[in-house]
Amino acid sequence: MSDEVLLERSEAEELAMRACLAAGASRSSARSLVDATLSAALYGPPTLGFPHMVDYLNSFREGRIKCDPVPTLKRAFPAFLVSDADGGIAQLGFDLAFNDLTETVRHFGIAIFTQTNSYTTGELGYYVRRLADEGIVGLAATNANTLMVAKAGGPSVYSTNPIAFGFPLGDKSLPLIIDQASSATAYVNIVAAAAEGRSIPEGWAVDENGADTQDPTKALAGALLPFGGRKGANVALLVEMLSAGLSGGPWSLDTPDFRSGNVSPAVGLTVVAMMPGRADDGRVSRAHHQAARLQEQGVFVPGVSGMKFPRSPSEGLKVPRSAFETICRFASNG
Repeated sequence: MSDEVLLERSEAEELAMRACLAAGASRSSARSLVDATLSAALYGPPTLGFPHMVDYLNSFREGRIKCDPVPTLKRAFPAFLVSDADGGIAQLGFDLAFNDLTETVRHFGIAIFTQTNSYTTGELGYYVRRLADEGIVGLAATNANTLMVAKAGGPSVYSTNPIAFGFPLGDKSLPLIIDQASSATAYVNIVAAAAEGRSIPEGWAVDENGADTQDPTKALAGALLPFGGRKGANVALLVEMLSAGLSGGPWSLDTPDFRSGNVSPAVGLTVVAMMPGRADDGRVSRAHHQAARLQEQGVFVPGVSGMKFPRSPSEGLKVPRSAFETICRFASNG
């Protein structure tokens, strides 16, 4: 039996919607989460697509996500939008603010969206990809509960604290999307390795005693390591200040676990939106040519290299069997 299930895009969307609604999510929350999940499955890391949806479904059911939130949006400054997700998913608050954000950045050339009081943000690249699809440059940062040490042997003080950047490359190309954790790897990669019974590379994580480990089960009981030592830890701190600091959300040290308990992690998210010059500046075309030139030099351009474009609407989606079966149980049992 294959470890993956191939679904038509419409089948995957319908199954995911039924599972979200059965788990208790409001239709608006379900719609936002399914859209983000499909985007991650098509263009992002596969682990942040349907496998991560299982975390959301469990969290709807167990009370870590408010099922029927009413996010609020305020304008602290002319180009500074502040959202309170009301304990719901981050994607819903962002979706509700999206038109205001894009109108603001087109007027001022730059705009900031910052949000607190949400569940973990999921694939961070989704937020800047949405902006890039509108011809807008984006930078995003978020935090969550502590999963990473600043140095080997030290206590966990940061989450994986990812940062994402998106730059549109025109209608004839996918946008450049950089989405990476401050840790040596994403937490979901440790979870996937543990579930599949395979080892992890040295330098990814430490066990509960602070010793380097290649056993993902021991890593889950321990902590992740930052990429590049102190430099990676500094990036994590930068992300912490952009997300929790700017939004007013909880620091990673004060954030509840997003996979257990019945309390919202209430994390912070900040998205900076920027126009790539005026329409006649040719900045997008210039970036497109530079990305092509880099690829000719053998450089991997994230979001573009190795990706099919355009994607056929009839192209199926591969869903890990374990995630598919869990989502099916949610959809069937209600």
